[in-house]
Amino acid sequence: MKTIGIIAEYNPFHTGHGWHIAQTRQLLQEKSAVVAVMSGNWVQRGECAVTDKWTRTRMALAGGVDLVLELPTLWAVSSAEGFARGAVSILEAAGVVDILSFGSECGEVPPLRELAQLLNSPEFPIALRRELAPKKSFAQSRRLAAERILGPEKAALLDTPNNNLGVEYLRFLPPDMEAVTIPRRGAGHDSETERDGFPSASLLRQKLRAGDMEWISPLQPLPWSGEAADMKWVGRALIARLRSMALDEAEALPDSGDGLAARLLYAARQTANLEELYSLTKTRTYTHSRVRRLALCALLGLRTADRPAAPPYLRVLGFNQQGQKLLKEMRQKAALPFFVKPAHIRRFSYEAQSVFALENRFTDLFSLCFPTPRPCGLEWTAGPVIVK
Repeated sequence: MKTIGIIAEYNPFHTGHGWHIAQTRQLLQEKSAVVAVMSGNWVQRGECAVTDKWTRTRMALAGGVDLVLELPTLWAVSSAEGFARGAVSILEAAGVVDILSFGSECGEVPPLRELAQLLNSPEFPIALRRELAPKKSFAQSRRLAAERILGPEKAALLDTPNNNLGVEYLRFLPPDMEAVTIPRRGAGHDSETERDGFPSASLLRQKLRAGDMEWISPLQPLPWSGEAADMKWVGRALIARLRSMALDEAEALPDSGDGLAARLLYAARQTANLEELYSLTKTRTYTHSRVRRLALCALLGLRTADRPAAPPYLRVLGFNQQGQKLLKEMRQKAALPFFVKPAHIRRFSYEAQSVFALENRFTDLFSLCFPTPRPCGLEWTAGPVIVK
């Protein structure tokens, strides 16, 4: 039996995610288990998840996943490269994953692998340095450097978000792990529409935050209950944090170089509105997603120095009966210590405990993103989701 690894945010889990799992199992033509590495309460687009990681874990288990491992916030809110590096390292460290499956616009692994090999090659940094310029974003420069070497058709694959993320996964894929990609279907990334019964996660989040449960119900494996989290509840706190920061503090935040830290602090003094803050800071050089992540890191107090080279532990968020079998296998094969009960983190290394302490802080701040604030300490009191 093959074990499939999937990297996801499931923000929230919907029919498109279920289709991806079903298609992967069909492609393998044999019984298989699914391990998902899932972002926690904060996500890569630089905002809070629409609901907490335990609720999203329960959705994932209802939708076909067998075991959910957490991607700690330190990597979940990183750039595509850092996100992929952290998530792939967790799949590898689990010791039970045979094959990585991801969605892509192109639906083929070989051209994405060729790009991954190029980005890892010694010649690529040289080509990249030639393209870097003050009025170009890093993504634009990287794409032009790839075009110089591989030509415009292959380099154009980097223009679409799922292809781009797939390339990053393949850059860090261990040699003994296979990879497959499933052609992405439905509405595009960040689209606010639905197509072929597959909505974008952005549209689902919009509907959830508007309370449109009737529209949402057919598109999720579990009925939605409870309030939706939204950055609007911590917007003033975020701007207050930026207004009280010194420039050297802002420059210690991840990915704050090229003058972005100073520009963000200046923008925070011009507005008290989050969306306007992002718009005032964004330029051709600083993408919207990069600005959002930097602002979020300021709110969380997350510095570049806080992030180790790789996650130091595996945290189990939930599992079913098949997932429980995988956990037994992991006891023999995992390259990192893992825990199911939060109290067990006290047995781990100082570095692991430090990362978990940060996660505890980040979850306490996430608790303020709901219309009705949640209590502190949920990292210690919320147990794993177990589906019998």
